[in-house]
Amino acid sequence: MATMASLFLKTPGPSQSLPKTHKTHFVLPQNLPLSWRSKYRAGPAAAVRIRCGLIDPDGGKLVELIVEEPQRDLKRRQALSLPQIKLSKIDIQWVHVLSEGWASPLKGFMRESEFLQTLHFNSLRLGDGSVVNMSVPIVLAIDDSNKNNIGDSSSVALVDDKDNPIAILNDIEIYKHNKEERTARTWGTTAPGLPYAEQAITHAGNWLIGGDLEVIEPIKYHDGLDRFRLSPAELRDEFTRRNADAVFAFQLRNPVHNGHALLMTDTRRRLLEMGYKNPVLLLHPLGGYTKADDVPLEWRMKQHEMVLEDGVLDPETTVVSIFPSPMHYAGPTEVQWHAKARINAGANFYIVGRDPAGMGHPLEKRDLYDADHGKKVLSMAPGLERLNILPFKVAAYDKTQNGMAFFDPSRPQDFLFISGTKMRALAKNKESPPDGFMCPGGWKVLVDYYDSLIPSENGRVPEPVPV
Repeated sequence: MATMASLFLKTPGPSQSLPKTHKTHFVLPQNLPLSWRSKYRAGPAAAVRIRCGLIDPDGGKLVELIVEEPQRDLKRRQALSLPQIKLSKIDIQWVHVLSEGWASPLKGFMRESEFLQTLHFNSLRLGDGSVVNMSVPIVLAIDDSNKNNIGDSSSVALVDDKDNPIAILNDIEIYKHNKEERTARTWGTTAPGLPYAEQAITHAGNWLIGGDLEVIEPIKYHDGLDRFRLSPAELRDEFTRRNADAVFAFQLRNPVHNGHALLMTDTRRRLLEMGYKNPVLLLHPLGGYTKADDVPLEWRMKQHEMVLEDGVLDPETTVVSIFPSPMHYAGPTEVQWHAKARINAGANFYIVGRDPAGMGHPLEKRDLYDADHGKKVLSMAPGLERLNILPFKVAAYDKTQNGMAFFDPSRPQDFLFISGTKMRALAKNKESPPDGFMCPGGWKVLVDYYDSLIPSENGRVPEPVPV
């Protein structure tokens, strides 16, 4: 059985999309998902295109902002002569996102016009009049001291907590950081306790600085997981090497259970029935900031590895990689960002579940967002028309089959719904879930994680921390 490391063979040269003259054909599949029906009513020209090659990035070209190696020493010296802005961990994650082109066609932290379009329209209008989706602000906050220090300089150096230069921001624009408007527009509430807002907005500076980025070298975290952080260009190379004619992306920030696996394998079956020859799954766990009670990335990656080693997913048709974005928990607004970024990695299908990117209300005992709004918004979002949305089928534990199956409303008494809360409680108590809920190796990783939080000999419990 192949390991995860074997899934990331590099191939030389850029991935190539087929020319516009390449012949395409359209397939009208049975059991069409609800989100596609309106497209098919519009006629074959609006149908899902079946073709070889990968979907083009937003803006037509993948933006890559990393300085070429021969120029890096020069840029480091230049950075030392510029006013400096110290980056937080979340800021560095956004530099990573921008540098590799996940936010194409953005070329740096947003200037005010881009910020306002993102807040009010969830999209950006390009110079040729076309529209691309952009639903979350990618901005850099500074305080009064930073602003005064910058003075009339047109460029600034971005440095880490040890003053090592990370990037140079050129042709800068400084504008007001209206935190209340940003929070209200992004989350639909200004209630205290929103995890990302508490980390990155509430205590941030009162100014935002935008400009064009030059990232001095690829962002690395030296946590043993860098080999899994494939850029959009590297993913496109891998999909091309595998001769993928469709890429379907599945984002998650939780461990994979057999219900997820059923959904992913069933999606591939449906794509084959539609006429695709080699659909490839991009299993794409979020690797940036997450709130303290989420399972940390290193443990999730261990669990995903066991899912592959135990044969729950096929390594030949699965690419596992880390998506470097921080998590907002902003529901229907944020799920657009998650979908848009996968277009830039080559995905033309995106699987969306119940309450994507959602969370509980920070003050009240209810969900912050309607569970169905994420998938509905994705089907209507400006700039995402090229992406085919695949809503979840509801999977639950079927007691008659001793395994996960798609819920059958004609016999509800046969199904057991195991929530994330229930799953975590079982793992914390070292109890086993029903046979067939999760592969044994994957479950053991989850139990080991919660076991690591048990009080040590000094009686102190390790505090979960946001990462």
